[in-house]
Amino acid sequence: MEELKHECGVAMIRLLKPLSYYEQKYGTWAYGFNKLYLMMEKQHNRGQEGAGIASVSLKNEPGTEYMFREKAEGKDAITEVFSRVNESMQGELLMGHLRYSTTGKSGLTYVHPFLRRYNWRAKNLCLCGNFNMTNIDEVFKLLTDQGQSPRIYGDSYITLELMGHRLDREVERLYNEAKKEGLEGTAITEYIDNHVSITNVLTSTMSHFDGGYVMCGLTGSGEMFAVRDPWGIRPAFYYQDDEVVVLASERPVIQTCFDLPTDSIHELQPGSALIVNKHGEVSLPQILEPKENARCSFERIYFSRGSDRDIYQERKRLGEQLTPTILKAIDGDVGNTVFSYIPNTAEVAYYGMTDGFRKLHRDVRTEKVVWKDIKLRTFISTNAERNDLAAHVYDISYGSLRPYEDNLVIIDDSIVRGTTLKESIFKILDRLHPKKIVMVSSSPQIRYPDFYGIDMARLEELCAFRAAIALIRERGMEQLTDEVYQACKSSPQTNHVRRIYELFSVDEINRKIVEMLRPKGMETLIELVFQSIEGLHRACPNHPGDWYFTGHYPTPGGTRMVNQAFINYVDSQKQ
Repeated sequence: MEELKHECGVAMIRLLKPLSYYEQKYGTWAYGFNKLYLMMEKQHNRGQEGAGIASVSLKNEPGTEYMFREKAEGKDAITEVFSRVNESMQGELLMGHLRYSTTGKSGLTYVHPFLRRYNWRAKNLCLCGNFNMTNIDEVFKLLTDQGQSPRIYGDSYITLELMGHRLDREVERLYNEAKKEGLEGTAITEYIDNHVSITNVLTSTMSHFDGGYVMCGLTGSGEMFAVRDPWGIRPAFYYQDDEVVVLASERPVIQTCFDLPTDSIHELQPGSALIVNKHGEVSLPQILEPKENARCSFERIYFSRGSDRDIYQERKRLGEQLTPTILKAIDGDVGNTVFSYIPNTAEVAYYGMTDGFRKLHRDVRTEKVVWKDIKLRTFISTNAERNDLAAHVYDISYGSLRPYEDNLVIIDDSIVRGTTLKESIFKILDRLHPKKIVMVSSSPQIRYPDFYGIDMARLEELCAFRAAIALIRERGMEQLTDEVYQACKSSPQTNHVRRIYELFSVDEINRKIVEMLRPKGMETLIELVFQSIEGLHRACPNHPGDWYFTGHYPTPGGTRMVNQAFINYVDSQKQ
């Protein structure tokens, strides 16, 4: 309903056979690019702002290009970049990226991959990633203290410069080794290209970062790598056989594109790297010590493809275990209740919800109540007219329930800002004249922003936060806001924003959200039902990262940033 957007997805392919092998077996020189294209299209849900690809050839002679990159912006960026691919770009190493910005920085400059050029093949570095770093100020200072002067202030470029600097040092180390062994000229180059240790580069680079990431890269000398953050916040999966090594942000992407069973795909473990060297040898070194498991639960609820075997079952459980709470909300009157969902990501949770009622031996009435039309262009200039246009993005199935007799239960995967509910959904559902609307979220109340790569709103945009602040004001408790503000300033290592919610029950906040989001003139009863934190963890036991619900950020940078978000909010209210 309210679209949340992940900032990016990654795809990598290392062809392990000579290029002629693939042309002979599969009938095209573009085998690798075709697979990369499919992997990116299958992850298009993860990034809509831009796309980029890169390739490296191991065979090209000096004086000819061996490292290629193409980038484009917009929803058709994947098609655009692949339309530029030609036979001269073919290589054994391929990398693709889909971008959605969470930093407000847009334009082709910020589209991945990023490329650092050099005359030595081994010093050329191309990076892309699914990440957001929370301590970029500290890393920027580290670089400038070393005497460097990055051209752009942003985590992507600063990561490229820091890793590039460490790659330079690795090449220099090998140069000195080669000289000690009496090598000269091109023999030194060959020695360097054959002995580059990406493990050294990653270990000395990634230890400086705080955040969630899967960082991917290619070097001009033929190294391919991907490294995952030590908390496991951002996901990555890989596959290897005698023809290819493949990595992607989501497991079913690899399954579909290479026609593989689920169990043949492996998860890249937290803090570890997948490295394929120039010779096609694969290793999985531990780059950083694993931290407490903080695998992102929102990947399971919303972002990742629901076709994944485990995610499908988890989303069904999320819906099913809400059955008792929904039953209470409709006063047990299942016979006079219609069940539906907001398209499309909540559909699997909807199946779980209806299964839950059937397990109670209760027949349920199901209808396709809400439809989403194509995205309407907001070409009208005034706010009022734009809001009116936005209200028509959704439509209803007239006659799908009995007016004034039936309850209507609608499940969605998340309620974030509440804007779409207020401006569109509640208004159009009211036209059906249900006796009561029960709006169900298969995730808990979203109370805090994400700082690890999800476009989750600022504090003041979250409807749960606005409701808590409204309750504080109604009860004359403004002193709490001041206390939290001062605490955020004085001790940023603790999440003081959690105090804002401690005095209120989930139900109290739910009722206030309903009051805030109810459109003017609407008289239909509305009740909100949210997933519990305990229910979330029962449904997704291997992905306990829940900071957007609980405020328990896994890294110091996340805690620091939520405190700063509250400071920014209070300061904005004073203006």
